[in-house]
Amino acid sequence: IDRKGNIMEDTICAISTAPGVGAISIVRVSGNNAINIVNKIFRGKDLNNVNTHTINYGFIYENDEKIDEVLVNVMRAPKTYTTEDIVEINTHGSIAVINKVMEILLIKGCRLAEPGEFTKRAFLNGRIDLLKAEGIMDIINSKTEKSLSMSIKQLTGKATEMISNIRNKILNVLAQIEVKIDYPEYEDIEDI
Repeated sequence: IDRKGNIMEDTICAISTAPGVGAISIVRVSGNNAINIVNKIFRGKDLNNVNTHTINYGFIYENDEKIDEVLVNVMRAPKTYTTEDIVEINTHGSIAVINKVMEILLIKGCRLAEPGEFTKRAFLNGRIDLLKAEGIMDIINSKTEKSLSMSIKQLTGKATEMISNIRNKILNVLAQIEVKIDYPEYEDIEDI
């Protein structure tokens, strides 16, 4: 349930690494059924019985056909990015492998995540505020060290802290103005 009371029952998946051929690619799955869905296609340890925040060696299968040798990271709610169960499948970076793993996940019950949906869920589930969500997107899109530095400050809460301090100062000034309007006879009331 998100902070507005909406139930996010669907399980989403997406490729988390940059497109193209590489040594490794990561497919991320998030939602209530993330562990169960990945467990259906994973042969190795039973993912329902592994500890949270562990990496597990095995293979991805479609029926009886071996698709890839993988490492699967299982992270149980609520201590995850989205505050939901998350499974990350580290596959070889072949486009054919990645596409096949995604296809199997979609068949087994996942929905393709919309762009930015993992961060949206983190926000809706109360894990991050709007400024931090924007900071994450800014980090992803950073092209210079200066923009990266500013984005990290935003992500780590420096911008939120600054805005909170300014807000408190404004509320303090408003309180002083209201006191002086309501009690003009007390001109010598000290500033708060």
